[in-house]
Amino acid sequence: MTDAMELPEREAMEFDVVIVGAGPAGLAAAIRLKQINPELAVVVLEKGSEVGAHILSGAVVDPIGVDRLLPGWREEADHPFKTKVTDDHFLFLGPAGSLRLPNILMPKLMNNHGNYIVSLGNVCRWLATKAEELGVEIYPGFAATEVLYNDEGAVIGVATGDMGIEKNGEPGPAYTRGMALLGKYVLIGEGVRGSLAKQLMAKFNLSEGREPQKFGIGMKELWQVKPEKHKQGLVQHSFGWPLNMSTGGGSFLYHLEDNTVAVGFVVHLNYKNPYLYPFEEFQRFKTHPAIRDVFEGGKRISYGARAITEGGYQSVPKLTFPGGALIGCSAGFVNVPRIKGSHNAVLSGMLAAEKLANAIAAGRANDEVVEIENEWRSGDIGKDLRRVRNVKPLWSKFGTAVGVALGGLDMWTNQLFGFSFFGTMKHGKPDYACLEPAANHKKIDYPKPDGVLTFDRLSSVFLSNTNHEEDQPVHLQVKDMELQKRSEHAIFAGPSTRYCPAGVYEWVEKDGRETYVINGQNCVHCKTCDIKDPNQNINWVPPQGGEGPVYPNM
Repeated sequence: MTDAMELPEREAMEFDVVIVGAGPAGLAAAIRLKQINPELAVVVLEKGSEVGAHILSGAVVDPIGVDRLLPGWREEADHPFKTKVTDDHFLFLGPAGSLRLPNILMPKLMNNHGNYIVSLGNVCRWLATKAEELGVEIYPGFAATEVLYNDEGAVIGVATGDMGIEKNGEPGPAYTRGMALLGKYVLIGEGVRGSLAKQLMAKFNLSEGREPQKFGIGMKELWQVKPEKHKQGLVQHSFGWPLNMSTGGGSFLYHLEDNTVAVGFVVHLNYKNPYLYPFEEFQRFKTHPAIRDVFEGGKRISYGARAITEGGYQSVPKLTFPGGALIGCSAGFVNVPRIKGSHNAVLSGMLAAEKLANAIAAGRANDEVVEIENEWRSGDIGKDLRRVRNVKPLWSKFGTAVGVALGGLDMWTNQLFGFSFFGTMKHGKPDYACLEPAANHKKIDYPKPDGVLTFDRLSSVFLSNTNHEEDQPVHLQVKDMELQKRSEHAIFAGPSTRYCPAGVYEWVEKDGRETYVINGQNCVHCKTCDIKDPNQNINWVPPQGGEGPVYPNM
């Protein structure tokens, strides 16, 4: 790209607090800041074309966070919490049958009664209206692409991406310089594997002394089913088939209102076999006798995918750095056995807001608000994550059958006695280092989609309303293309062609040699490639503008 010296200077806007990401954490932080001090100038940047466009989650929500943030919300007519959980099912699936686990065996925290089945995107749209009513400025369609620092190295703001950069990296005729948004403090709530969060973790060594973060890839479809197949309020989780006992993962079926069912499948990204195809495992799951009947005669109406943080308590990085903090899934506050993170995201946004408001009231700016880091573990977030801290490492170490049983036992001892026989276990290797050479494994034969119950990736991406302007630099950056061919292709048999749930990556023969093709326009921003590439050779950065998926009710 043209030398930065030749570019026009950025326009700058000043605020008290700049928040990156209009997810549950970012919006909760914005609302709480204005509740504490209506005079504070607060801005929220959102890379999606609208608030909620890039939000994808199950989702069953524990309302603890919303109850604290907006205590009177239940009396309102327009809130998005329409479906209370009425029934909880836990299934273990075999190739041809299923076993329902008695609810009485489940630790109390696994009980979903009192929770709500929602579209988390619609929850965020609702929270955004609350924030705007309080005077928060929200800018959708603007991706924060750069962290700005002062001479002392403290964070003083972020810059939005330049627009109108052409494929060759040069400014085109429609070029517009990004803006600088400056603040006394910056909160990073980009979600899982955020590009700015990744930079900040590296610059300030925020992961030092922590276990590696662990991840899963979650894929979700929304279906309109026949009324007789619909049981509003039913929550069903399963594990087992089609995954083998050494590969972690599971599924959910959530029956919302209006005869809609959300079906999702999660594969833990510490899997070893490069031939594993998470999207195809999801499609295969729907053919199980205990599952397929729900969708007979129904219609698939939406599809999406997103990475999930799974490391939990021992993988949460240091939250604070000079000038700001990480919140929500940027920090990794998902409770893995509960498959819930939005309640902790809201609580983390509120905690950060309260500490920043106090700091600003005391005349502070651009320093490290260590109170956020010092207090989260002793609060509700820390208590929630601590009691399930060994579930993921037990599953990883002992496999599904034994690991899940031990995880359940560990949750019971934490609940009843407040301690674990296992102490605090380590996660071991990061997910990318778990992948093994293709020579160690056999190819997996997946059935062809029938177009009725099972589908291919491209027809699925179409339902995600994903769009990217093609005449721009590819936002999936391969650092060393020769390394990709030498290792990703030759040693690992091209796992990116399978782990990507949107068909972005292909190895094709061109002029007699294998060539790596990146179909960036298909990208649903799940970040799996950034996480699972065995050489950490792919870097995900935001595309221009508000591009990517546009999820209506996910």
